[in-house]
Amino acid sequence: MSTVIVTGSSGLVGSAAAAFFSEKGFSVVGIDNDSRKLFFGEEASTKSTGLALQEKLENFSLHEVDIREFEAIERPFSKAGEGIFAVIHCAAQPSHDWAARDPMTDFGINAVGTLNLLEATRRHSPNARFIFMSTNKVYGDRPNLFDYEEKESRWSPPAASRWVDGFDESLSIDDSTHSLFGVSKASADLLVQEYGRYFGLKTAVFRGGCLTGPDHAGVALHGFLSYLVKCVVHGRPYTIFGHKGKQVRDNIHTKDLIEAFWRFAQEPSEGAVFNIGGGNEANVSMMEAIELTQEIAKRDLDFQISNEARIGDHVWYVSDTSKFQAAYPGWKVSIGIQQILEEMVDREQASARA
Repeated sequence: MSTVIVTGSSGLVGSAAAAFFSEKGFSVVGIDNDSRKLFFGEEASTKSTGLALQEKLENFSLHEVDIREFEAIERPFSKAGEGIFAVIHCAAQPSHDWAARDPMTDFGINAVGTLNLLEATRRHSPNARFIFMSTNKVYGDRPNLFDYEEKESRWSPPAASRWVDGFDESLSIDDSTHSLFGVSKASADLLVQEYGRYFGLKTAVFRGGCLTGPDHAGVALHGFLSYLVKCVVHGRPYTIFGHKGKQVRDNIHTKDLIEAFWRFAQEPSEGAVFNIGGGNEANVSMMEAIELTQEIAKRDLDFQISNEARIGDHVWYVSDTSKFQAAYPGWKVSIGIQQILEEMVDREQASARA
């Protein structure tokens, strides 16, 4: 039985990847040490998700390993060797604000941890596919340098803008403010590309917009749709930071994201880079998200809009996924914002009743 190694296997994307590849018949080695609890507190802990995967999936094993520790990371690679079909690297410190509090830990996890995984792959399983969950924050705040039109509920690029269908991979990562999180992820992003181009590994970088789904353990500093739903359902106050609450994000459901991983895994290349997100099929402004969530949950939200935007926060970010779609015809975003929010509200309301 071939092996798939999934880092961050108890998190949103990692747990979805673990379940997907297990169902495909692979032996799945999950790596997760519940760092999310360290970052964001008890509410953000994903330990229960990892335990549930162990109970549910017969061919899944969970290893509590810190990806910054090379010797510990190397063990499952050494054991499985050439039997490793793919490495799905989702483990990360994911917050701008948290990165500024502890830059050393942020860079260690996001950049050094990625280097450790790449080197373990190169030494023990050079034919494996290496799929890295990067972020649109590698572009820093460059998207904010373009002109946008103010609509009733959102900002939007002018019809004549080259970015009207979203940002593609030609967007520069230079001369912009990234946040320290964006820098650590950009470092990892470039390492993954280089191990593909220099060493010939089958690597892919997926620069994600907002990643979402009902299993997201959203908190104030990360996972805005999930956290918004929690605030609406539980009657908590909510603060929007800047841009009049009209900032726009595309959101991709984990089902569509993991399907993209699977497409690449079946036909891999070396040093591939793809922007991935909800695109024009699934994007929403903060104000629109609030209105939709209130309608679905049948509850009003107590919110305020701060005039101060977070450093590097995008006014408008939508992913142009045409490069990936051209490389892998047939893939498309299948789950829109309405369904995403309905799933989230249903899950949160069920949790509140339990």
